[in-house]
Parts: sequence; structure tokens; C-alpha cells
Amino acid sequence: MPDTPAAAPPSPRGEHELRIDAASRELLGQVLDKWSLSVLNELCEAPSRFNELRRAIPAVSQKSLTSTLRRLERNGIIERRMLSTRPVSVEYRITPLGKTVREPIDGLLEWASTHLPAIDAARERFDDEVLGPDEDR
Repeated sequence: MPDTPAAAPPSPRGEHELRIDAASRELLGQVLDKWSLSVLNELCEAPSRFNELRRAIPAVSQKSLTSTLRRLERNGIIERRMLSTRPVSVEYRITPLGKTVREPIDGLLEWASTHLPAIDAARERFDDEVLGPDEDR
């Protein structure tokens, strides 16, 4: 049986320690990257064909979209279905497992939206200290 504890025991301060192992880092990197978030956003609304996704996410290249879809499919987040049309086409849809990532992603996006002004201010202070004041940055 794999050793994957759900949560670490409380720390001396009474808080749960966050343990991030290599497998978790790899999975989060694959699910939370730029194109995966865009694809999941589209597929949470409705199943889509490849070209529909390309039109909905115009900045993504064909190669990046293909790679992203394969990675999400491999992780069980989306599924690829062959449609019996002429010519044969493929449709991508979110899986039940994929639907479970919606809430945590929405939470992270809400956190980012709430704290972005403070983060922008911190970045500006850092850049001013390290790079010097520059209006054209």
C-alpha cells in the first residue's frame, strides 16, 4: 500500500504541517499550469472538440494544446471520446475526478484575485530595491 498520508500530525504550534512530496508537486504542476487551467475552464462548462478548444483559447499552439490534453487525460482529469460521425471526431470532457479539482482551483483563483494588489505592491517594492526605481518597467 503506498505511503500517502492525508494530513501530517499537528505541529508543536497546533497547526498541521504541509508535506509536499515529489508526486504531489508533479501533479500540481501538470494540473495548475497555464494551459491546463484554460482547458479545464472550458471543459467544466461543456465537452468540446479539439478545434473548439483552439478557438476558445486562441493563444495556445496546437502542439501545446495536444500536450496539455494528453497530460490531463493521463492524470484522469479529462477523457477523450471518439464520436461516430463522418469523419470521425474526438470530444474531450471533464471526468468525475476532474470535477473535484474545480473547488480547490476556484479557491486559489479567489485567493489570487483578493491578494493580487498586495502582491503587485510587494513586487514593485522588491523591484525598486533590487533594480532601482524605473518608471518604464
